[in-house]
Amino acid sequence: MGTYFYRIESGKIRELRESERQHRNNKIASTLYRKYENAMIVGEKMAGNEFQVSKAKILLVKGDITEQGTDAIVNAANSTLMGGGGVDGAIHRKGGPKILEECKRVRATEWPDGLPTGKAVISSGGNLKARHVIHTVGPVWRGGTCGEPELLAEAYLNSLRLVVSKGLKTIAFPSMSTGAYRYPIEKASRIALTTVKEFLEKEEKLDKVVFVLFTRHDLEIYKKAAKEII
Repeated sequence: MGTYFYRIESGKIRELRESERQHRNNKIASTLYRKYENAMIVGEKMAGNEFQVSKAKILLVKGDITEQGTDAIVNAANSTLMGGGGVDGAIHRKGGPKILEECKRVRATEWPDGLPTGKAVISSGGNLKARHVIHTVGPVWRGGTCGEPELLAEAYLNSLRLVVSKGLKTIAFPSMSTGAYRYPIEKASRIALTTVKEFLEKEEKLDKVVFVLFTRHDLEIYKKAAKEII
């Protein structure tokens, strides 16, 4: 009997040690990622990916928007606000159920028929580093003759207006509509940068706007557009 209980206790000890080891590894991984992220930001500055507009900075980075520590990040949502694929799904997965709960309340009280293209709403950040998430719906590309440029600019503009109205100072955008909605990134990048630049020239309440690009190719497209526009 003593041997039996000894084995049970030994098993518990091993489980505790394994749990502690995993916890240490997670903390180490998190610390390493923060160091990597900071190094990437420094590198982007040195590479000429930081631009000054009035009192604010525009920063172009390659990375994961769900890891951004800005006051708010922007979710390229669909009109249901119930989550989806791409950036939308990643934000809901990492942010946890609180974001979806708040989106359901928004649907019930403000937009029962769904969030229209170009409009924006805000939720908390749940488990994300960012304190808030701005949910906005970009346009589906239909050849450029169905009001897509105006709607895309509106999505950026309403997100900026909302973050300022809440007294927040920093915001991170993905490249809106250039994934599943197939908006050509060369065109979309110019609309995004022009809209943000013009907003910052008139509104001096933001400190930083970050564009978080998924690939190096996307980053280079934004970088080229920024050098021509800003």
